Amino acid sequence: MDKRKLMLLLGALVVAIGTALAARSMLGGASAPSAEAAQVPQGPKVLVAQRALPVGTIITQDAISYTAWPKEMVKDAYFIEGEADVNKLLGTVVRFPVTAGQPVTQGALVRPGDRGFLAAALGPGMRAVTITVSGRAAVAGFVFPGDHVDLMLTQSVAGGGDGAAPLNVAETIVRNLRVLATDQSTETKVVDGKTVVSTFGLVTLEVNPKLAEKIAVADKLGTLSLSLRSLADNQSELDKAVASGQVKLPAGASKGEEDRLLSAAINKPIDTNTTFQTGGDVSRFQRRAVGRPADTAKSFGQAMGNALGSMVKAVAAAAPGGGGLGGMPSGPSVRVTRGKTTTVEQAGR
Repeated sequence: MDKRKLMLLLGALVVAIGTALAARSMLGGASAPSAEAAQVPQGPKVLVAQRALPVGTIITQDAISYTAWPKEMVKDAYFIEGEADVNKLLGTVVRFPVTAGQPVTQGALVRPGDRGFLAAALGPGMRAVTITVSGRAAVAGFVFPGDHVDLMLTQSVAGGGDGAAPLNVAETIVRNLRVLATDQSTETKVVDGKTVVSTFGLVTLEVNPKLAEKIAVADKLGTLSLSLRSLADNQSELDKAVASGQVKLPAGASKGEEDRLLSAAINKPIDTNTTFQTGGDVSRFQRRAVGRPADTAKSFGQAMGNALGSMVKAVAAAAPGGGGLGGMPSGPSVRVTRGKTTTVEQAGR
């Protein structure tokens, strides 16, 4: 190997060694990247909406909560922890729509006793009616403003048997009614973080004008009672309504518009496909008041036969000559043909 090639080889070796040492130095001296934690807003806690609150929403414990908020963004209209009591806000009504996560302002809520409070709680086109219920019929006080209930009517009607014994009947006349107030109060009492259950005798419900008339009549017919609905029932019926096309969400609608339409659908009273139970369905002794189907059909047939017989006799008596209907003979008759003419003659004439 000549001297020139040897020098080139040695130079390449030195360059390779230098590059390796430089790379090792750079990798060894580089520090691992440090993850910076997200900064938590440093400031007071303000009251925010836990979910979308459309107009007319009755504030409940799960609708609002305190959340840390940047100090420079706190407004005078916000509810600040330590200065506002959440328990005193329960039962108030949302006057302006509030989106989820948005601070609740003092002007967005209407307090009980304020002018226009009940009108703010009502949806468009809805009415408020008050009914009288007993403590047992009101689910022992476990119905609160904002809950949804079914309304049942219990009454006694005349039975179908020979003895005409009264028959007890219970029917669900309206479903999914929103409770606005109990005993003229929309406040929910909370002591030591627990909701106080108390009985009541008056319940104010949200209905449409037609149902207001229906409930007024039902109140005169018998006894009204409440049946508390599960929150899952409302969501299930809403899903069915959306799937069947009864509730149509317009294309391109904003989140606020969708929430408003869904809220109106979930609060809509239902007075179709209602159910009922009679005393005959519950007790074998009450079935006697209804009467057996065979006896009922037999008596109905006899009554119809007697009525038709009376009608035939009355018409026959009123016919010319009193001999039959429209001149037709009554009793035995014969046909007499003379040439091309055939007449009906009464036998023995």
